[in-house]
Amino acid sequence: MATPLASTDALIDLDVTDVAHGGVFVGRHEGRVVFVPDALPGERVRVRLTDVGKASFWRGEVLEVLDASPHRRPHIWRQADVDVAPEDRPGGADFGHIELTHQRALKQHVVTDALQRFAGLTMPVTVSPVSADGVDRATPPADDDGTGWRTRLSLHVDADGRVGPYAARSHRVVTVEDHPLAAPDLARVALELQGVAPGRIDLVLPSDGRVRVLPRPEHHHRDGGRRPRGATPTGRRATGANPLREVIVEQVAGREFRVDAGGFWQVHRFAAHALTQVVSEHLTEAHPEGLDPESLHLDLYGGVGLFAAALGDIGGPRTRVISVESDSRATEHAGENLSEWVGARAETGRVDRWLAQWGNEATRRDRERLARGVVVLDPPRSGAGREVVQAVASLAPQTVVYVACDPVALARDVATFREAGYAASRIDGLDLFPNSHHVEAVATLIREEPRR
Repeated sequence: MATPLASTDALIDLDVTDVAHGGVFVGRHEGRVVFVPDALPGERVRVRLTDVGKASFWRGEVLEVLDASPHRRPHIWRQADVDVAPEDRPGGADFGHIELTHQRALKQHVVTDALQRFAGLTMPVTVSPVSADGVDRATPPADDDGTGWRTRLSLHVDADGRVGPYAARSHRVVTVEDHPLAAPDLARVALELQGVAPGRIDLVLPSDGRVRVLPRPEHHHRDGGRRPRGATPTGRRATGANPLREVIVEQVAGREFRVDAGGFWQVHRFAAHALTQVVSEHLTEAHPEGLDPESLHLDLYGGVGLFAAALGDIGGPRTRVISVESDSRATEHAGENLSEWVGARAETGRVDRWLAQWGNEATRRDRERLARGVVVLDPPRSGAGREVVQAVASLAPQTVVYVACDPVALARDVATFREAGYAASRIDGLDLFPNSHHVEAVATLIREEPRR
């Protein structure tokens, strides 16, 4: 029997049975899948339908919790709680209504489910919290509520001058009374903002403890498009005092990294340290006798050289490593950050194009060195993709360490590596985004010996 047609704004009561990738939860109404936020598996919730246009599933928003999960808690962001009108709930803390330990259990389920569905891989994955010491393998302190960890915050300014985050799943600015995920100094400055031109505004709190405010007002261009004011096309240098180009210094495990204030750096205050520690653990486990001093390594999507430096610390002063990054400013900083290793260099280029060129021009000796070496990838949320994965695999590095911020993209790329003869030996999850659905993962893949 076909499910009766429904209209937007119709109310239904829904039994929630699972969590899905992207921070939404799953239930079925008269046989049809319904996706909703702000819920938990095991709950019964009252839902207003918002999208009934697809035959395979509907979407809705939770208006009321009829039967709550024992893992539900008051939302850490009061304005995002379920008793606030859905259109006024700020986005960015979509797991804030869930106990922290259960958040990590749900994230673990999402990662393992993605690996099984898209890569045909069943293996244990643990999602661990992070602390000042890197990865805290023990239970976090009882008073840890997953707040105060953000050192980067992006807000928006609308045409009426309102400053705040977007409402969840919208592009409408909502004003808020606090920013619980932000470090206290960052939150204080964010709440004091006023008189800012419409557009986006970024706040950055580097290791020196001084908050930088980076306005990115919108303006029109001759081509009709919009670009944040102060941003420059790739390859062009800005002139004058541009706050986005201020060079700040971040510290990780006693090492300094130069990076533009407006450039990419990890958001969680302990993330860079934790990721360095976990990547190093994976490398040490894969190479218990150390890295071959004659080998060559690649750090793809290398940013300012964080993981290239981890390779250098393990391999020693003679380490040969090439960091590849499309942002020319980040590449400049990577060159300085890696200057203590005479065999290290940073190159600007799109990873897919760079790999194709290197594959065509590399000497036989360099290919042999890479075959004994490591490739570290830290791609954007969309993943490296089949073309890049196949290009890496064709160069036959002994070990690949993949740092991922999206479990489905990771699983798809792991599947491609497996097709190319690589076996996943270890995957660790890190909770670098507490109170949100986002999760980081580090996977190691080892080249298998060809079958005889």
